[in-house]
Amino acid sequence: MPLTQAPPISFDDTAVAFASKSDAELRKMYALFASMNNNTLVKTGGGMMKAALKWSIPGTKFLIKHSIFRQFCGGETIKECVPVIAELGRYGIGTILDYSVEGEGSDKSFDQTRDEILATIDLAHRSTHIPFSVFKVTGLADSALLEKVQAGKAFTPAEQASYDRAYARVDAICQRAHQYGVRVFVDAEESWFQQTIDNMAYDMMRKYNRESAIVWNTYQLYRHDRLDAIKEAHDQAKQGNYFLGGKLVRGAYMEKEARIASQRGYKNPINPTKQETDALYDESLRYCVQHVDRISICAGTHNEASSKLLTALMQEYDVQPGDQRIWFAQLYGMSDNLSYNLAHAGYNTAKYVPYGPVDAVMPYLLRRADENTAIAGQSSREFLLIQKEIRRRQGR
Repeated sequence: MPLTQAPPISFDDTAVAFASKSDAELRKMYALFASMNNNTLVKTGGGMMKAALKWSIPGTKFLIKHSIFRQFCGGETIKECVPVIAELGRYGIGTILDYSVEGEGSDKSFDQTRDEILATIDLAHRSTHIPFSVFKVTGLADSALLEKVQAGKAFTPAEQASYDRAYARVDAICQRAHQYGVRVFVDAEESWFQQTIDNMAYDMMRKYNRESAIVWNTYQLYRHDRLDAIKEAHDQAKQGNYFLGGKLVRGAYMEKEARIASQRGYKNPINPTKQETDALYDESLRYCVQHVDRISICAGTHNEASSKLLTALMQEYDVQPGDQRIWFAQLYGMSDNLSYNLAHAGYNTAKYVPYGPVDAVMPYLLRRADENTAIAGQSSREFLLIQKEIRRRQGR
């Protein structure tokens, strides 16, 4: 029998899920998610927003910032995110500041991104509410170089110098994270250069994960080979006597992966069905909890079944809810029924909080709108939970 008795948890408890929202804020959320249920409105509205920003139509930025931006982003700068960090912290939820500006591909922009990530690590060092920082390697390096490494092609001297500068940026971030004891996620990206990113992450782990998991790699479990990758990384960590950190997500580039595989004539790396992805995700959770002595994990998921499974696995393997080796994470503005109820029950929980100038994060915002429209049940699930909480408050 496990010694740990898991606290009772219900992801349908809207009183806990929306405790931080006033009645007025709840009504605004209701209106926003109701509009995102309308596929036509999302498609046409997104195009109109981009055009209005491009042509600098007065009032556009204000309207976006006080609607969809406010729902899914923390602010335009780190400083603007501070109230959001404090508000989430009041409910025991950590913040993962995610600089969501897509780089311009120059050394100057790569250096600016590095400095921005370093600033999030500095703030995390001073805050009790920021358990992780995060970065994309393509924010620091030319993706064409990453792809060339994975393909085994030789660099020109100029390309080698550029790659060396990119590697140094990654190392500077991980070194600062280690110095301050701040955990850092290396985000997953497209499969045709993901192995290059993996290798960088493992280099950093060998260097900085000797005492605990500081550097965490990300595994997209919609890829059929990712559990094998976790197992291989675990073996390497044991052999190298360092700790493996892994963020487990389902994946973010499904349509693009299928298109590129078709164009280049290789097998699509994505699981054929969502059911297979779900099964692989859950199997990966089990493997990681079974080896929690060496592997620290963050379940980056909005899936209720997987979240409940992880709480059950923690109980089965006698891992306390507050054990720092296991985290749950969701995107800011979505799945508050998971985040707030998990945190309320004592589990380590954090929100990804994107930030950046309104016009620069528009691609991110439009992806959130598309996802909430396209993912079966997701937007309507949010909508119905908000509706349920409004009715609960009206009847109290």
